[in-house]
Amino acid sequence: MDCADLQVPADWHKPDGRKITLKVGRLKATGTSEGSVLVAYGGPGGPGIALTQSSPDWWAKLRQRMDVVTWDTRGYGIDQFQGLSTGLPCVWTRVPIADAPKDDADFGRLSDTNRGYAEACRLKDPELFANMSSADHARDMDAIRKALGDDKLNYYGASYAGFYGQDYARLFPGRVRTMVLDGTWSHSAVNWQRELEEMAKSNEQFMRRFFTWCAANDCKDVPALWRALIARADRTPVPTTTANVAYKARDLQTFAVALARQGTPAWPKLATAIRKASKGDASDFVPARGARYPDQATGVTECTDWPRVANRKEMTSIFTRLRKIAPNTGIAGSNASATLNCVGWPVPVTNPPAALPKNLPPMLGAGAWGESDAVERVLTQVPGSATIHHDGPGHTLYGFNPCARDHINRYFTDRTLPSRNTKC
Repeated sequence: MDCADLQVPADWHKPDGRKITLKVGRLKATGTSEGSVLVAYGGPGGPGIALTQSSPDWWAKLRQRMDVVTWDTRGYGIDQFQGLSTGLPCVWTRVPIADAPKDDADFGRLSDTNRGYAEACRLKDPELFANMSSADHARDMDAIRKALGDDKLNYYGASYAGFYGQDYARLFPGRVRTMVLDGTWSHSAVNWQRELEEMAKSNEQFMRRFFTWCAANDCKDVPALWRALIARADRTPVPTTTANVAYKARDLQTFAVALARQGTPAWPKLATAIRKASKGDASDFVPARGARYPDQATGVTECTDWPRVANRKEMTSIFTRLRKIAPNTGIAGSNASATLNCVGWPVPVTNPPAALPKNLPPMLGAGAWGESDAVERVLTQVPGSATIHHDGPGHTLYGFNPCARDHINRYFTDRTLPSRNTKC
């Protein structure tokens, strides 16, 4: 891999101000190069250079005709992310997903707690901390395109990096040649409340697949046990054999959704865990390693990208609606739950979801259960686009699904799209 440093503004609204360094890497084409494909793996904070170096076989066929270029995203530095670009000099941490506040005082305490986490990082570099949104990453992408001398961008964005791609398409629609959104979600919803509902429906579908499997696999009792369990868990948290750990309904739902997403290999374990918890012991839900409660990374990028509730009244209205839509999973595993940790954040939502422009070229989406549906909601805004669906569990397709990889490579090299709803 050839590597180079690229200087870009810390704040793209101040192009003549302070500069930060992006480390950019390139795997040259093994044949005659017809251009480059810029690759990002999400996270946010996934180190593009280290991940590309560790998975060169993924790109072998594409490299017959194209250079593969990647970069380490701003802010996510060497200490905790292996990133070689300018990093925030903070101790990044994972924090438990917040409980829903019960009253206004509780909401205020949540706001203060979140601000405390954020301020410890923000004060180390306030300017960079405030310019970490997916739109900032998208502007960095355009600087890389210019540095490569490419007239237009070919882009592969996996997982959270799909948001960088959606934001690039909004900011630079005339600079897109090809764009692949793999295993991502929508940052292009016209109606954000409706998108939250679709997320809740998707999580509910994971549990319903599991219940359907149970009907034929000697766990017909589990759906009823589950409904009774979550109905009483908020009133009386279910204890475990781990000291000081007891789970409320949202905790159990979050763990259950994560297991249900994994498909048949994980479903027997989930059935056993539900039966055991129904008898008063939720120990089988306790993670074997790491945090004991559902948790997430400090949301330095996420809290600038996603709308957050302004007060408890708004929160209650949204949560009540989602729980009606998804009675088995509620708000678990959704942005409605995750953004509770952004309440009180010292930086506003600078990059909210917004519709894509109308002059984009056809794009390609891909994803497994749930993800392909979310990507398709994005790409219905772009006429002529297509989505590759995998009817099974998983997260992203390019690295693990040869069928999807072949379609994606053909799109990058020849701009040839598969049929609109291709199955892989």
